[in-house]
Amino acid sequence: MKAVFVNRFFHPDESATSRMLSDLAFRLARSQVRVVVVTSRQLYENPVARLPAHEVIEGVEVWRIATSTLGRHSLPGRAVDYVTFYLSAALRLLRVLQPGDVVIAKTDPPMLSVIAGRVARWRGASLINWLQDVFPEVVRALMPGAMPRWLHSALVGVRDRSLRQADMNVVIGDSMGTRVTRLGVDAAHIRIIPNWVDCEALRPMATQLSQTRARLGLQDRFVVGYSGNFGRAHDFRTLIAAARLLIEAPQIAFLITGGGARNAELRRAVAREALPNFHFQDYQPAAQLSDSMAAADVHLVSLLPAIEGLIVPSKAYGILAAGRPLVFVGDTDGEIARMIRRHDCGAAVAIADAAGLAGLLLQLQADPARCAALGANSRHLALARYTSERAAADWLEILRRIGASSPMSSRQ
Repeated sequence: MKAVFVNRFFHPDESATSRMLSDLAFRLARSQVRVVVVTSRQLYENPVARLPAHEVIEGVEVWRIATSTLGRHSLPGRAVDYVTFYLSAALRLLRVLQPGDVVIAKTDPPMLSVIAGRVARWRGASLINWLQDVFPEVVRALMPGAMPRWLHSALVGVRDRSLRQADMNVVIGDSMGTRVTRLGVDAAHIRIIPNWVDCEALRPMATQLSQTRARLGLQDRFVVGYSGNFGRAHDFRTLIAAARLLIEAPQIAFLITGGGARNAELRRAVAREALPNFHFQDYQPAAQLSDSMAAADVHLVSLLPAIEGLIVPSKAYGILAAGRPLVFVGDTDGEIARMIRRHDCGAAVAIADAAGLAGLLLQLQADPARCAALGANSRHLALARYTSERAAADWLEILRRIGASSPMSSRQ
């Protein structure tokens, strides 16, 4: 059996979704699946990187294709980067695909399933869509008016057809599964496999052992962490307003690790208001992730309510694995909030409820035993539900079932 993944980034030390792809690819290769990855020569944080055009990593054959590198900070430039990726990826897929292969198309760049599905049909291969988000709806929710209505409708039409024609659509949450079902996709061709975390690589660590915490001089503080991308889908105004209310509580500090479209906006707001309780650091290497996560007593996750079902914040699973309470700022009836209540691993606060967030952090700071219990529940949940071993087993079952079936037929 040969599985061919297509995604714009592939590197084990890169962003969380890239690490998940590499983790899954390596595990499948160790399970005697021939794994090929078609990706760009860029890094998520370094678009001008020139990684090798072809290499084999831990048994996974990686083809890195040529694309433009105009950057993700300009919408026209990003569109050109996407188009060049589509063209180069299609050419490479035509070369590597054989009848009976299975193509797994992720959602970076968006609409990749349209290109991958067409090439798969030409070559007699099967198609699995691995949805990390639902495009173009997520653009309309985050940037109203950025996309003309006619273009949105056209993209939805071709996207829906590509989902209906796929052998399987893997979604990362119950709410996303519901949304995809409403697009006319047969429930038999939808499978929920949540994102996951390597619980062996990311382990709980006592805060006093964290070198990151010592380096930043936070040993005697109650640290509220945020780790990963701070993008357009995330709210920071509630965090700023809560920090403003906590100025008179110097024992509470905020540690923001990572980057993203709104990270710079958050930094400017902190500087403008001269908030003394914030500390920032760049993305940390994967090898230091346990130490970096251990620097915080609790961790924040945020998601705008309009994005529920379009995105699931995968950083939540890293918090669970690190054995820390998860404080969610977003829809208190959303997927992450329901998970928190069901497993008693943190708390949820509504967007704009700064007083509620500040009060919750003060309560947790004053109750170390409660924090420890929530953190223990987090780790237990990660081990029970969100391990890379469980995800790889689910993926292997899908690949074997599809690989054993006849080549993909056209489904309208």
